[in-house]
Amino acid sequence: MKKFLLYIPAVVFCTTLILVSCNSSKNLNTNLPVDIANRPADEDSQKYDQAQLDKLKASIESEATGEKCTDASEWTFAPMGVKACGGPQQYIAYSKKIESSILPRINEYTDKVRVFNEKYNITSDCMVITPPTSLKCIHGKVRLITPDDN
Repeated sequence: MKKFLLYIPAVVFCTTLILVSCNSSKNLNTNLPVDIANRPADEDSQKYDQAQLDKLKASIESEATGEKCTDASEWTFAPMGVKACGGPQQYIAYSKKIESSILPRINEYTDKVRVFNEKYNITSDCMVITPPTSLKCIHGKVRLITPDDN
């Protein structure tokens, strides 16, 4: 009987220890996502900023190519983006019908690229992108014509 009484405190101690350790696992940080893919984006990273620029650029290009080209005189072009050395990254053609909506977005993209280049000390190839000399409609799509295309 005395041996039995000695086991009771040991059993009570082990049971208490198990209950306390199980209870503490419930107090884990619930702010952590279950899956690493669901973690919040680091809004201060270069990768995040580049993704935002890519989304804006894709949106602008999608809007510009949404119009069908039948008459090249109804189209114009603008420089888009900025290289770290200066000068545009590219030229984009768009219909004059959407000029009032697309031109501010092109300028916004260019300004954001400039800030991105300065923020992350981006370097570029410093090649000059030749401005187009004219536009042509080919199979319903506009094409920028540069002096190299002649």
